[in-house]
Amino acid sequence: KKTKGDPKTGPEEESHTCCGCRFPLLLALLQLVLGTSVTVLGFLMAGISSSLLVRDTPYWAGIIVCVVSLVGFVMLCVSYQPDEKTCVQFTVKLLYFILSALGLVACVLAAAFVTHHYLQMTKFTCDAILESCQCKLDTADPLSRTFIYQDAADCASLTSMLNLYLLLQMVLNLIAALVCLLACFMMWKHRYQVFYVGVRFHPLTTEGQQQKV
Repeated sequence: KKTKGDPKTGPEEESHTCCGCRFPLLLALLQLVLGTSVTVLGFLMAGISSSLLVRDTPYWAGIIVCVVSLVGFVMLCVSYQPDEKTCVQFTVKLLYFILSALGLVACVLAAAFVTHHYLQMTKFTCDAILESCQCKLDTADPLSRTFIYQDAADCASLTSMLNLYLLLQMVLNLIAALVCLLACFMMWKHRYQVFYVGVRFHPLTTEGQQQKV
């Protein structure tokens, strides 16, 4: 039989779940998967050509999102206290909110950089010279900027693989930005109080003590 001191297991618990999974855990898992994917893809892009800029290989955005997800897992391990009565709980929640906002900005910047590079590559005319691939936006203009990709003798293979990677980076970074935005929204909406975090602690009280109080 349930007593007055038993934890609430009705609609209150169901309101903190989505498909049977608690929201902080679901968001942290999504951030970990997306962050890892962006990081791995960024390093693969860096291996195609040594002349690619850091902004065009946004592994840095993936690393930030992975750090955010780790803070989310730490937040789940912190014992829940009503009204944030512990400094640790408040600090971890605030850190998760700030890092999620930072991850949102990083992913938006990464998506903007790779989109700009992708649009440029659709207009490139490339020629293989020695051990590099040199591309121009306008071959008729002698003053047109030349983009040189080192360690890439096969221009056709380079452009096709790089276009695919840039397109994947656009999609993954946009999704990661949306997940980070959702995390910020959820933490802000619930004001760090209603939102379930960590292990809920219920003090054991007897019915007689409650009546006496």
